[in-house]
Amino acid sequence: MRLTRRSLLAAAVAIAVMACGNAAPRPDRAILILISIDGFRWDYFDRFTPPALTALADDGVRADGLLPEFPSKTFPNHYTIVTGLRLAHHGIISNNMRATDIPGEFSLSNRKVQADPRWWGGEPIWNTAEKQGRKAAAMFWPGSETVINGRQATYWTPYDDDMPNRDRVNRILGWLTLPENERPSFLTLYFSDVDNAGHSSGPDSAEVKDAVLRVDAEVAALVSGVTAAGLADRVNYVIVSDHGMSAVGTDRVIVLDDYVNVDHLNIVDWSPVLALSPNDGDVEKLYAALKGKHPALDVYRSSEIPAEYRLAGHPRLPAIVGIAKEGWTITSKRNVERWHSHERRPPGGEHGFAATAPSMQGLFIANGPRIRRGLRVKPFENIHVYELMCAVLGLQPAKNDGDPAVTRDMLQPNR
Repeated sequence: MRLTRRSLLAAAVAIAVMACGNAAPRPDRAILILISIDGFRWDYFDRFTPPALTALADDGVRADGLLPEFPSKTFPNHYTIVTGLRLAHHGIISNNMRATDIPGEFSLSNRKVQADPRWWGGEPIWNTAEKQGRKAAAMFWPGSETVINGRQATYWTPYDDDMPNRDRVNRILGWLTLPENERPSFLTLYFSDVDNAGHSSGPDSAEVKDAVLRVDAEVAALVSGVTAAGLADRVNYVIVSDHGMSAVGTDRVIVLDDYVNVDHLNIVDWSPVLALSPNDGDVEKLYAALKGKHPALDVYRSSEIPAEYRLAGHPRLPAIVGIAKEGWTITSKRNVERWHSHERRPPGGEHGFAATAPSMQGLFIANGPRIRRGLRVKPFENIHVYELMCAVLGLQPAKNDGDPAVTRDMLQPNR
């Protein structure tokens, strides 16, 4: 039954994709939907063959991987994708951070602190579109709830992880069926299922496969809805993930208490990038206590982080940074005790590791009337996605770190 259902999904999406024909609309009439499938590792595509995504990739552009910025975390990389800026340039250097000039602690759950625009540098593409006379809509995206440089998308929805995926799709379709002068030309859509499954059960689990196919069905519903709305000849899709996922386990754990008294530390972030400073101000003592003590933990003064991480000396970093090797977890003795007592389930998967690790690479698919058909490309950095999206919509991009030459061949020629 599943194979039959998947075949029907693939056929429906293929028909919808073909309905757009070969004639690309003028850029000022193009619509682009940016879809994030959080935590979708690059190899899930071939391992699980999701039918809707496969149909879009076969008739569009697919990359063999999308390289995240380090640390390969959710907020930093989602914001890089929509600004084209590296972390050090847009300022969202982690999911958890502090700044000397901004009150409060930035975290995924602290919506009040997130609302302070001083955290968010650069220009997200919804603002690029709005500045140039287009309307934008955000169905969840880091930064979309904040007024950045005095602007925000015309339509946006506060993040609610409990909102059913079909309701998210229907919100997008509702915006697309607005009258022409009210309809957004840039929209975002976000799914968390694959990331959640990867964290809880690991990237090689049946739960991850189920999550991939569940989200794929929502993508199929979106494409079908776009076709039903008569917009298949105008709508382009860019489908990404912010990072991949690495398997972790209780046999690869760095217990911080083995080296320092965690009660005497100010710990901003734990794993796999440890960000901390000493309460007593003795940075060198803390550095000496951690440096070289565990073979899977590299420890640096924040000003001495290796150049490949592109974060050395950033003002939002604390004094000491530890970087775990791929597949290792940094945690506390108390957490280990909770795992053993079954008070808390140990993680099955984690991300945040070096972007060069194959397990950290994500998904990239593009499809639509302004996108080349049947093209497969090598992995590329996610800083280049912003330039591509601006080109699809005919927008003048804001200053960014991307290179339009990287994605130029993904566009229909002579457009």
